Amino acid sequence: MAFATSKWGGVMEWEVVIGLETHAQLRTKSKIFSGASIRFGAGPNTQACPVDLALPGVLPVLNRQAVEHAIRFGLAVGAKISPASIFARKNYFYPDLPKGYQISQFEDPVVIGGHLEVLVGDKVKIVELTRAHMEEDAGKSVHEEDFTGPHGEASSGIDLNRAGTPLLEIVTEPVMRSAAEAVAYAKALHGLVVWLGVCDGNMQEGSFRCDANVSVRPKGQAEFGTRCEIKNLNSFRFLEEAIQFEVRRQIELIEDGGAVVQETRLYDPDRGETRSMRSKEDANDYRYFPDPDLLPVVIDEAWIEMVRSDMPALPAQLRQQWQSEFGLSAYDSQLLTQDRGTAEVFEDLLALVGKPMAKAAANLIAGEFASAINRAGISAAAAPLKAGHLAPLLMRIADGTISNKIAKDIFAILWEDALAGNILSTVDQIIDAKGLKQISDSGELEAMIDQVLLANEKSIEEFRSGKEKAFNALVGQIMKASQGKANPGQVNELLRKKLS
Repeated sequence: MAFATSKWGGVMEWEVVIGLETHAQLRTKSKIFSGASIRFGAGPNTQACPVDLALPGVLPVLNRQAVEHAIRFGLAVGAKISPASIFARKNYFYPDLPKGYQISQFEDPVVIGGHLEVLVGDKVKIVELTRAHMEEDAGKSVHEEDFTGPHGEASSGIDLNRAGTPLLEIVTEPVMRSAAEAVAYAKALHGLVVWLGVCDGNMQEGSFRCDANVSVRPKGQAEFGTRCEIKNLNSFRFLEEAIQFEVRRQIELIEDGGAVVQETRLYDPDRGETRSMRSKEDANDYRYFPDPDLLPVVIDEAWIEMVRSDMPALPAQLRQQWQSEFGLSAYDSQLLTQDRGTAEVFEDLLALVGKPMAKAAANLIAGEFASAINRAGISAAAAPLKAGHLAPLLMRIADGTISNKIAKDIFAILWEDALAGNILSTVDQIIDAKGLKQISDSGELEAMIDQVLLANEKSIEEFRSGKEKAFNALVGQIMKASQGKANPGQVNELLRKKLS
């Protein structure tokens, strides 16, 4: 929800409406309608064959693996797989579109409907999908400062390496109501397509990019406002910033008596603003019609079942299993299935420490481990610490050798060593070398408690007058006196006994 001060005074409450169109590059070795390579980083126009260049007499041949990737995605989101999927020609004229049309899907996409569970903060939101259709990518216009024509004039170049690259365009219903929800959805979708192996998810190389359709309307109004589409957002940060700016722009425009114009806009991250690119086309502007060179793609149940049998366990299935078998919360389960690498580390760790320690394992992976890989900017699969390094840490917490606080310190040491490429010490060696063993001796703990109580008579009086915060303050003093080594459970038990 957004708010703005109206020109008549007071505050107008606005509702934000967002739908996303995401282009996921399908993970194939060749293009969708030709045998040309899609390897990233090749020299300009070195990976464009006669089919991609639309030379006279050439015909497209559909890449079977691209279709199977689309089916796999559809099954993962609970969508309907079309029994007959049609390719169409989407007509428009850009310099980087050799044919003068793009082969896409319109009336009969391969994937219809579906939904995705998204974690927004600590709540789960269901984002409904409209469709997912296959299409080919266009080429790329190159605008470089030192690029000049034959007479020294400023010019642009055309690189057709991407022309024909297989894409799956995934379209949501307009059900998101904030930039935070849109980013959460985009991250969940990114994690899913990488999990399934249908896309490598490399946003810097253009393998995963979003278009955001944004509009605003007064709260309570049924009809949608006029939408603007922000094109080619290739980072989650840019997606969030672009939506936030566009929402402010539209509200301010309407509040000032203007009207939002339906158009396509680009986001300028240097200026932190969106700017107009072109008027927004509707479907009829593209003059879609079935491509006469491509037959309908018939997808029977046998093909669908073959794809289904080769799929990994899905995040939703793992979440349900972990909640029912291990008693994990929906929140913890969502965190652990954000990507396949994290889920695999958790499962590997659980296999080493046993099901009774599932909650402790979940806390470690979703807590210290997740924070560490985020700071390092790496994936869970690429983390230098594996389940075998983490299991001894959990075992020492379980047997009372160390506290959770000390475990965090040991994890930090292990992580820094691993990042440097040398895990020199085991958990037990670190505990011994740094004297980190938890104090569990009752006599030693009672002596510490007595010293703290002698120095904190005021806190004792406050506790006995009913102030629970005073008890927590005393526990904090005891833990400080022990340098964090005191067994927290024993401290709480002994302190309450003495105070009573």
